[in-house]
Amino acid sequence: MPILLQLQAYSLHFPTVRSFSSNPSSSSYTAPLFLPSSPSTSSSSLTSGRHPPLLLRFRTSYRENLRYLRALGIISNRDVPSSETLQRILSILNFFKSKGFSEPDFRRLYFLCPQLFSPSVDPTDFAPVFDFLATDVAASPAESCGLILRCPGILLSHVDLCLRRTLLFLRELGLEKLNLPTSLNAHLLNTRVDKLEAKVKFLQSLGFSHEESSRACSRLPAIFGYSIENNMRPKFKYLVIEMERDIQELKEFPQYFAFSLEKRIMPRHLHLKERNVRIPLQRMLLWSDGKFYTKWK
Repeated sequence: MPILLQLQAYSLHFPTVRSFSSNPSSSSYTAPLFLPSSPSTSSSSLTSGRHPPLLLRFRTSYRENLRYLRALGIISNRDVPSSETLQRILSILNFFKSKGFSEPDFRRLYFLCPQLFSPSVDPTDFAPVFDFLATDVAASPAESCGLILRCPGILLSHVDLCLRRTLLFLRELGLEKLNLPTSLNAHLLNTRVDKLEAKVKFLQSLGFSHEESSRACSRLPAIFGYSIENNMRPKFKYLVIEMERDIQELKEFPQYFAFSLEKRIMPRHLHLKERNVRIPLQRMLLWSDGKFYTKWK
């Protein structure tokens, strides 16, 4: 057979590449089908011209997979991993895809937590966290994806030793709707109980009762993300020493801790002090700059 006809016969049997994304305009690169080439091609088919050589089919699949993972940023252009490594990473992507994640989600997950895509990871190890979110947190599949996208490290946490204990602690404080996919909820669920308890104990050291501490944390759950030494303690000292306010005002308005000391609390306090004006904390801090400085010129 002439060489040209032989080449044409071979070119008709290259593996077809299918799009990974349901949106054809989402990427200029077409993702490969995440299935390895079958190794069961018989020797007679290799010599009869009905199929290209197995080695060529394998190498084509490898190059397409490598290009795809490089396009996602999961593998750098300098790395040349083995075919087995590629297949392990692709199996992780397939697992995430089965849970409702998309290609843009892969990029975000890898950027925030590259450990999730390590070739040594078994994606089935993430299943208990998905079960926890669905059952204990009562999150829908879309809400579970949203929580994980905001804190991918939650997939690396132990359900019984960390996540479930934290959830029970937060619910005892009165926090609700933890299934909503907010950054605050995601990070709260992935915070160990001892760190949460430290904020409650700090409030108690200021004079809050246990019930008052719980109520304050429930009204301002962001408080669990504040540093005690760099945020909460300096604000408390300024409140009682410079502003000469009673702790009862803080109990009634724990949102005080959410405002910047340098940009909000101090300037407004000094502005009112110069005018010999004293108003409740809530009114002092919640008003916009325009309304506040127009009221007290």
